[in-house]
Amino acid sequence: MNVVAHGIDLIECERIASILEKHPDRFLERILTQAERERAAQFKEPVSHISGRFAAKEAVLKVLGTGWRGEISWHDIEITNDPLGRPLVTLTGECARIAATKAIDDVLLSITHTANYASASALGLTRG
Repeated sequence: MNVVAHGIDLIECERIASILEKHPDRFLERILTQAERERAAQFKEPVSHISGRFAAKEAVLKVLGTGWRGEISWHDIEITNDPLGRPLVTLTGECARIAATKAIDDVLLSITHTANYASASALGLTRG
C-alpha cells in the first residue's frame, strides 16, 4: 500500500462543549451518524470523545483534499472502533466517490484527546 495523502486536525474541546450547550441535539444529529451518537452516549463526559470524532472527520476531509463543499455530508464519514478500540473509517456518498477518483482504498486514522484538546491524523492509502 502507498500513502496518497495525509490530513491532521486539532480542535479545542471547549468549542465543542459550547456548541453542545446551545444546540445539543441539532449538533449531534448533524455531525454524527446514529452509530457514532450511540457510542458517544456511553461516555459519562462525552465532550472529548465527540471533539475527537469532529477532528477525525476534518482530518479525513483533508486527506480527500476537498474541505466542506458541494454534496459532502458529515455523515459521509463514519468513525467506529474495532473490538480493540482502533478507529475505523467508513466513507459513503460523496466522500466515497471522491476517494475513488483519488484511488484511495483505505483511510488509517489516529485520534487523541485530553480534557482541553482533541486531535486526529488520517492517511489515505492506495493499493495501486
